[in-house]
Amino acid sequence: MALLSMLSFGLLGIVPAVLAALQPGPPFVRLDKNDAMVIVADMQEGLYQLVKDFDPVVYHNNMIAHSAIAQLFNIPIVITTSAETGPNGILPKEIASMYPSAPLIRRNGEVDAWDNEEFRSAVRAQNKTQIILGGITTDVCTEFLALSLRAEGYTVFANTEASGALTDKLAADANQRMRDGGVILQGTFAIVGDLMRDWRNTPGSQQVLPWFDTYLPAYGFLARAHKAAVQNGTIAPGEEAL
Repeated sequence: MALLSMLSFGLLGIVPAVLAALQPGPPFVRLDKNDAMVIVADMQEGLYQLVKDFDPVVYHNNMIAHSAIAQLFNIPIVITTSAETGPNGILPKEIASMYPSAPLIRRNGEVDAWDNEEFRSAVRAQNKTQIILGGITTDVCTEFLALSLRAEGYTVFANTEASGALTDKLAADANQRMRDGGVILQGTFAIVGDLMRDWRNTPGSQQVLPWFDTYLPAYGFLARAHKAAVQNGTIAPGEEAL
């Protein structure tokens, strides 16, 4: 009994010390669909061919998916291209046809899109503080713009699946510099999940699952398999023991 009392007293002394040591960490910055916009930076048919850190088929899907986020959540999008009459090429028709009325800023010289006055005005006109960004290349068009936006006070979410580089090292170096500059690095799945927040929201399961089926087929097929199991499935011998 005396030993139990001593142990209880000791634990009571430890708990306050542990709680005192638990200091709040950095704030968890969440995407808010009411305060977010998408930027598509220099995703052009010529520049696409410079992307070597992704399989070309995978990256094609990634950049179209990034662009389609704005459509899914009905949030603003600003698109910019660089010297599209030269080897950089035009905006892919898959993106252009998705947003025929969106601001499209055709830059003729500025490497960093933020150096272009028309682009700055288009972004500011959306009156949002959170920017979801992807572009080609990661170490130039995405990194330069992301850090410029951070310097202006924007919260920047760089979609690491929607930006491509010539090498893995260039992408890693650019991502590290962006991270050091306060840019939040996320992939498409995380971005969509945070914008949605809850499967019961709108957009929610009804809208997002078909979107995943198109742009994230791994999750789309997971949902298809569940649907097939519910509609047609029977328990195989041995499964009842699992």
